[in-house]
Amino acid sequence: MTTPSTRRDLLLRLGIGLNALAAVALATPIVGYLLSPARRQKMRDALSWVELGGLSSYPEGQTRMATFRNPSTRPWDGQTADIPCWVRRLQGNDFQVFAVNCAHLGCPVRWFPQSNLFLCPCHGGAYYADGSRAAGPPPRGLFRYEFKVENDRLLIRAGMMPTLGNIIASRRGRRGPPCA
Repeated sequence: MTTPSTRRDLLLRLGIGLNALAAVALATPIVGYLLSPARRQKMRDALSWVELGGLSSYPEGQTRMATFRNPSTRPWDGQTADIPCWVRRLQGNDFQVFAVNCAHLGCPVRWFPQSNLFLCPCHGGAYYADGSRAAGPPPRGLFRYEFKVENDRLLIRAGMMPTLGNIIASRRGRRGPPCA
């Protein structure tokens, strides 16, 4: 024969349950922090060479927009994983590939062939054709992706945002591709 549950037993079980829930909520970020080196290694492995297309797609002396799929995407990323970039072909296999984002606040820059400038519509930032800063609030030029040419195909090193922190870290040999 079982004894009926008392209010005291009910409150005890409720207290234990709420404390267990709080412990899980507090432990989640701690466990995430402890596992972050493994996640960083996985992201480093995701950095890869991504194809932008054949060399014939980029005439010499012209700047064109290209799009690539971020190699470290998740299934729910959808169209947001398609990343635009500016490709400038100098001569032969000599290219400059720029991130589309302004170095000031990340607004997308546009190429204006009439003036031979990249212009940012948000705060009036201007960049020369080689990506260096021309005018406005941006503190530096456009960020560049590392590129290579294989089998008449243009490839860039992708998978990490070309931010100043990642550029500095990559130069110190810690993470990310050299983007500038």
